[in-house]
Amino acid sequence: MTESVATLFDTGIERYKAGEGPETLLPVFKEICARSPKTGAAWTCLSWLYLLDNQPERAYKAAQKAVKLNPQDPQARINLATAMLETKQTGVRQHIDLVRQMLFLDAELRPDIEESLKDGFSRKPDWDSLNRIKTWLFDA
Repeated sequence: MTESVATLFDTGIERYKAGEGPETLLPVFKEICARSPKTGAAWTCLSWLYLLDNQPERAYKAAQKAVKLNPQDPQARINLATAMLETKQTGVRQHIDLVRQMLFLDAELRPDIEESLKDGFSRKPDWDSLNRIKTWLFDA
């Protein structure tokens, strides 16, 4: 493929924002991650798409890579915590606490996280794990 990774990424994000689902976007973000394995944002997107596609084990692995590459990315940690809940793992609270600290230290992050949660519920309305994350972040 001749498209640059940056172009693929930007196009993938635009397609997602236009309402395209994980069934067609997963191959795009898998390719981005394969071609640019140190791009944390791509792994974060891939993990989110896996979560939307009810593939929590794959989401967990992708989110782990995203957090390893960028530990200060609150969305990567939210994706990891969500995947951990869906795969019934322990250790979720430490990621939630870190995201809460990030939101406290940088109030400008909050609207993006709220928008991401809203998007998740619009695509998967009865998303119990994400609802728990939302409660822990904003209602606790």
